[in-house]
Amino acid sequence: MKLLAIDAATEACSVALSIGDQVYQRHAIAPRGHAQRLLNMVDKVLQAGGIGIKSLDAIAFDRGPGSFTGVRVGTSVTQGLAFGADLPVIPVSSLATLAQGAWRELGQTHVLSVIDARMEEVYWGYYVCQDGVMCLQGDEQVSNATAVNLVEGDWYGAGSGWPVYPATLPAATQGVCTTQDATYLPQAVDILDLARPCLRAGEIVAADKALPTYLRNEVARKQSGV
Repeated sequence: MKLLAIDAATEACSVALSIGDQVYQRHAIAPRGHAQRLLNMVDKVLQAGGIGIKSLDAIAFDRGPGSFTGVRVGTSVTQGLAFGADLPVIPVSSLATLAQGAWRELGQTHVLSVIDARMEEVYWGYYVCQDGVMCLQGDEQVSNATAVNLVEGDWYGAGSGWPVYPATLPAATQGVCTTQDATYLPQAVDILDLARPCLRAGEIVAADKALPTYLRNEVARKQSGV
């Protein structure tokens, strides 16, 4: 299996390539210039892997939620590459990617992912590890930090929302989420782990169906009845 993963949904920017069990990756913290960095990173990992883009089986990308600009950039780069190489695409959630990173690095099996959504809100979702893959429990949501809620258990908090709302988030999750790490940002290497089962199951889309997920826009549409 030859799979390329692209992430630009936050201030992090990364690309990862898997060829069988071998993984090549590039990662940088860069609030601006994602488009140029991504294309250069793609070239670097393909060179490291010794393959051309048309040899890939699919391209996976971080569909969001996250920075509107970053999500659009990652989506556009993915669509362009996929169109040019006639490849299928696998959209992956940024919140799931955060949770997968906490599993990969720390072995955390129950993770609450929270990303700052600005406007006094956060994007959030909670995940449980099943066979090495973090699976969403319930729905991904956007809400005021005080509205974040969890089922009973021992959850690990990851993501940029924690330092932005240092009082309201811990208060909202008191007793069920006692440990948080705000340094976690999505990484393309974790998109690979989430995308592989999708590729095996045939859960892919055409390049023109590779669309971003903003959550906030979707909530607005639901509330307006559109």
